[in-house]
Amino acid sequence: MNFLTSFPDKKTLLNNADRKVFDLNGHIHTPFSFSAFDSILHIFKMANQERIKAVGINDFIVTDGHKAFHDGAVASKVFPLFNIEFMGLLKEEQTAGTRVNDPNNPGRTYFSGKGLDFPSNPDRETRELLESVKEESNRQTAQMIARLNDFLMEINMPFGMTFDEVKSKYAEDLVRERHIAKAIRSKVFEAVPNKKEREELFTRIFSGQRVVSQLDDINALENEIRGRVLKSGGPAYVPEDDGAFLEIDKVMDVIVKMGGIPCYPVLLDDKNGSFTEYEADFVQLRKSLESMGIFCIELIPGRNDLRVLKKFVEVFHGKDFVITFGTEHNTPQLVPLKVDTRGNIDLDDDLKEVSYLGACVIAAHQYLKAKGEEGFINEHGEAKRDQIEDFRTLGAAVFNYYFSNRL
Repeated sequence: MNFLTSFPDKKTLLNNADRKVFDLNGHIHTPFSFSAFDSILHIFKMANQERIKAVGINDFIVTDGHKAFHDGAVASKVFPLFNIEFMGLLKEEQTAGTRVNDPNNPGRTYFSGKGLDFPSNPDRETRELLESVKEESNRQTAQMIARLNDFLMEINMPFGMTFDEVKSKYAEDLVRERHIAKAIRSKVFEAVPNKKEREELFTRIFSGQRVVSQLDDINALENEIRGRVLKSGGPAYVPEDDGAFLEIDKVMDVIVKMGGIPCYPVLLDDKNGSFTEYEADFVQLRKSLESMGIFCIELIPGRNDLRVLKKFVEVFHGKDFVITFGTEHNTPQLVPLKVDTRGNIDLDDDLKEVSYLGACVIAAHQYLKAKGEEGFINEHGEAKRDQIEDFRTLGAAVFNYYFSNRL
């Protein structure tokens, strides 16, 4: 059962609607897709240590982790935000060679849903669609593992692997490239005990090229394995089928049917100050999103320059967009849950407030949906932008009640 169903009515909640800005993280991945965290409980232990008061689960394709996330959050007195992430397509941009928010694949578009219903109970059509997308993803990774296993035999590696083994040892129900990279790295470490022998095995796996990463830098090493073995040109590479990527309007429809708010994840600037073609003009990006009925955006500030982030947020916050920040945590590198910008520069007070207000809208949306009412998205999938201040106020009241009352 959703803890929000036990909350008092809206009028009672609004008696304590003061806005008390706090640190939060609206976007993390868990072990149910791929994550730096060992477990769901690990997330909330870190949240309590860092005084992060709200956290949003944002796994790829699945909501399998939502129950454990809900229970862990309530036990730890951290407010849970229920989200999901898809990989979709904007076909016009793909045809035109326009990069959206994937810097390497024109048209490829990561897309999130915020504030999903919990427990998740999509209709039959949506359930079948989600299952088919997951099956297609697992089909591709199964083919990669089969090719990888053949290659390992060809180069006389002292180990092999199967899809079932990778799934049982390193994943939940969804197997991703990062799980395969982790399996390769783990197999090498288990096969030989010392640095020199491990480097020799990696040289064979990398088709004669020496490993560049330090072997004790797990994040860099597994990224190198992905790039050399699993990506285009690698011996285990299997191209993705465009059929596995839904067009964005279909992704949005699925998100709305799951009770959520459609949300565009912004890539923004890279370390060289470059942008994708789709995002380079901030005002044009806002107009493009508005034309598609998208009024929620999220950012991962750790990859962005503080000054660029502030300039970007000003373009959207003044136009009543819901804005949320997160850290992803979808690599082996375990960084703090606290959201900061590139170079570990803290968010300033204005950005912290923007993040908080965005979370308020999502919390209010989740509360109303749990109570059987309409949330920030109406029955036609349209955002209630003209009521955003009401949602911010209600969300503040939801937070205040949650943090002041043991459930």
